[in-house]
Amino acid sequence: MTKLSVNINKIATLRNARGGNNPDVVKVALDCERFGAQGITVHPRPDERHIRKTDVYALRPLLTTEFNIEGYPSPEFVDLVLKVKPHQVTLVPDAPDQITSNAGWDTKKNLSLLTDLIEQFRQGGVRTSIFVGTDIELIEYAAKTGTDRVELYTEPYATMYPKDCDAAVAPFVEAAKAVRSLGMGLNAGHDLSLDNLKFFHEQIPWLDEVSIGHALVCDALYLGLENTVQAYLNCLK
Repeated sequence: MTKLSVNINKIATLRNARGGNNPDVVKVALDCERFGAQGITVHPRPDERHIRKTDVYALRPLLTTEFNIEGYPSPEFVDLVLKVKPHQVTLVPDAPDQITSNAGWDTKKNLSLLTDLIEQFRQGGVRTSIFVGTDIELIEYAAKTGTDRVELYTEPYATMYPKDCDAAVAPFVEAAKAVRSLGMGLNAGHDLSLDNLKFFHEQIPWLDEVSIGHALVCDALYLGLENTVQAYLNCLK
């Protein structure tokens, strides 16, 4: 079964735009769980422009599904993860000022760094995932780090999907097969939506998890949060 992890960063962005605590990030996360989501994802950035460290600490003891923290592995981020001990940490190669993740790791160039990080998190009892593209060589290098999983960066798929869905998904199917053959788990995320998720899942049914935030929150403005979570879950059946 492929799990749906809801990224709640956009909820925090909305809260921070006005000040105060409306919407309540913790309540939204718990409601997502109540509506059927099997995980919650957050991406705390150094400037705390959406999720704050205080949110991370508040969420951890209350969540009953998998908690995934993603981010660039700065010393501060590593310290946060090892203190909070989520179920999973997803390492992304973002610069601190990036609006959103827009590429996977060069795992060949960063092999030593990533291997050391993976070992730190393993000793801390946290499952690991590395954000990657579809380059098979870089997936092979990801495996050399000892990571438990990789997360495929799916924006190229989402961009091409309206023009040619088969061509869009083809490199991801090959990448997913490589991941499976190397013994790693497989996650996916970035620009997956109600328009393109079902087809993606049909082609790669052995996905362990999809992490979706921006599109899901946009859909919830029209459909309501509960209906939206259910609609995404239906795409994964």
